[in-house]
Amino acid sequence: MTMSAISLFNRVLDRLEEILIGTLMAAATLLIFVAVVHRYAAGFAIPGLQDWLLSLNLSWAQELTIFMFVWMAKFGAAYGVRTGIHVGVDVLVNRLSPRRRKPVILFGLLAGALFTGVIAAFGANFVWHLSHTDQTTPDLEWPAWVVYLAIPLGSALMCYRFLQVAWRFNRDGELPHHDPGEVEGLDEPLPIDPRTDNIHPRPVAVQAPTGAEGAR
Repeated sequence: MTMSAISLFNRVLDRLEEILIGTLMAAATLLIFVAVVHRYAAGFAIPGLQDWLLSLNLSWAQELTIFMFVWMAKFGAAYGVRTGIHVGVDVLVNRLSPRRRKPVILFGLLAGALFTGVIAAFGANFVWHLSHTDQTTPDLEWPAWVVYLAIPLGSALMCYRFLQVAWRFNRDGELPHHDPGEVEGLDEPLPIDPRTDNIHPRPVAVQAPTGAEGAR
């Protein structure tokens, strides 16, 4: 596979990942809203409307919402690796020299890939055996293996993201970094020192203009 094909594959995968997470989040929010409104509105003694609302069976809404949040969390974790939004304790790593810091970071990324790869393998084996049973979900009565499929798929994608980040870091020496100073709607994000963590961002020191610039 050529570099252009890999780049195209990554762009398509990134887009599908974002669409899936966004769709699940929006659908789960809408379903919760409808279920809550239905529950409270059915308590009002309005002739005709109350009988119609009580005839609607939304007992499956909570179960489906849980399933959607599970899938969203698994694929959201992979998205977090790709964009660098996971919280990490890097105090000791940042104190190392650049020469010593690189192998430590690579070790951490490859350890994450190994762990998620093992989870994906065990999850796939579990789903395979579960698919040969008649086990279904309590309310929706879906095959249980369909729900648990989020474990091997999400973990495999997370493993790929760890390897992707490790390869780019080994090549360019750069890690994905979430900018806490970036605010939606602002054209220019706030200047944040890239050496700080995501929890305690420290603005970049702005030097006072000198010479002709200071006189303006």
